[in-house]
Amino acid sequence: MNFWDKYEMVIGLEVHAQLLTRTKAYSADVNEYGELPNRNVSEVTLGLPGALPLLNARVPELAVRLGLAMNCHIRKYNMFARKNYFYADLPKGYQISQFDTPICYEGFLNIKDAEGNVKRIGIERIHMEEDAGKSIHDQDPWDSLIDLNRAGVPLVEIVSHPDLRTPAEANQYLTEIRKLVRYLDVCDGNMEEGSLRCDANVSIRLRGESRLGTKVEVKNMNSIRNVQRALEYEFERQCTATENGETIYQETRTFDAVSGKTFAMRSKEKAHDYRYFPEPDLPPLVLTDAYIADIRAALPELPDSLFRKYTAQLGIPEYDAYWITEDKYTIAYFEDAIKAGSNYKAISNWLMGPVRSYLNEHGMHIEAFPLSPERLVEIIALIDSGKVSYTAAATSIFPEMVQNIGISALQVAESRNLIQESGADALNEWVIKAMDAYPDKVEEYRNGKKGVMGLFMGEIMKFSGGKADPKAASALLREKLES
Repeated sequence: MNFWDKYEMVIGLEVHAQLLTRTKAYSADVNEYGELPNRNVSEVTLGLPGALPLLNARVPELAVRLGLAMNCHIRKYNMFARKNYFYADLPKGYQISQFDTPICYEGFLNIKDAEGNVKRIGIERIHMEEDAGKSIHDQDPWDSLIDLNRAGVPLVEIVSHPDLRTPAEANQYLTEIRKLVRYLDVCDGNMEEGSLRCDANVSIRLRGESRLGTKVEVKNMNSIRNVQRALEYEFERQCTATENGETIYQETRTFDAVSGKTFAMRSKEKAHDYRYFPEPDLPPLVLTDAYIADIRAALPELPDSLFRKYTAQLGIPEYDAYWITEDKYTIAYFEDAIKAGSNYKAISNWLMGPVRSYLNEHGMHIEAFPLSPERLVEIIALIDSGKVSYTAAATSIFPEMVQNIGISALQVAESRNLIQESGADALNEWVIKAMDAYPDKVEEYRNGKKGVMGLFMGEIMKFSGGKADPKAASALLREKLES
């Protein structure tokens, strides 16, 4: 049975993003991944008696930066709260978080639905909190180990409204969030290291119903692909259970990436189980209009806006524009290139073609690419002027310029004898040679078989050693074939 015909999936995501700060949220402990266990700790991290927290000023700044980029309202009067629960890797027995005064609220993020239309996903809130430590269960056969380096690391939690309807939409929403936090230098977005984590709240209901079904929370998904897989499985599980007359319980489940299944962990906690109360050791955080305005003014043009500009104004295909806006380094490269040259489509083609191939072959990111945008535009200008062919540029000029960044495109073309010949006498000689070599194909062309043009052009390029200007040669060839 195709459950999608009968049931609708309702998804809300809670995304935790570790902030790119030098120190932790409420202490001077270093915020750094990969250190030896329990090195980045102090009295505050350990929750020792008398140790008092002090807010890292960078934390609200990054939270507001992200909130503005996600079209949120910014709260000026912010209270901190204690979120109480016991766990072995939480030394204080509580996290400092925000409860009823999230710093950002009621925003939205745009994605594309299955038909390619823009769909707005509501953002309920973004609030600041600190991370817990890490429990390690697979390094000792008898005991769990505790690493508190992560305890106290600053987070923002991004809570969406239940506006997502398919696992594919959830995938795209997460991809957009990861792109945005990386672009804004808010978070590095590495789900494998746990700096970007996602919990999914999912339910089903009959199509056409407005009442929400029983919500199940799914945790332990360490990649965007695994979030999609977990949601696909959970939809099938809940639909099958409902069809069999079983009850869907509100619970927390974990996802096993090997089996592709979710498993029950515990009955779902509710907010009051955390016994939130105001944090007595931190005063309210009061933001001014000037503070918010300064952060807004410092925001770069956002990927969504750039995507629209590239497609609508520059004529770049959507697929190309999506790849270019994937990260800030590719955007910066493209922006510098279009400042240096006006053939925007050619710049896009080169980025998607030779440049991308080079990066993939060398396992390199574009920020380490040796050829500057200005040099790339130099190659494109040489092609546009008719002095070299695209083939010569891509196979000879481009590779040499990548290896020798001090040399110009024209120098390479001249040294390798790649300058195209567009003189009438030389072109005429090569065209006649090509036609004389295949008199039967000349007749075929004149009888309507236009596809033989490619054969003649191949011969012209062979006779010219690749130096014939393709446009000029093609025009002259067609003229002679039709005369």
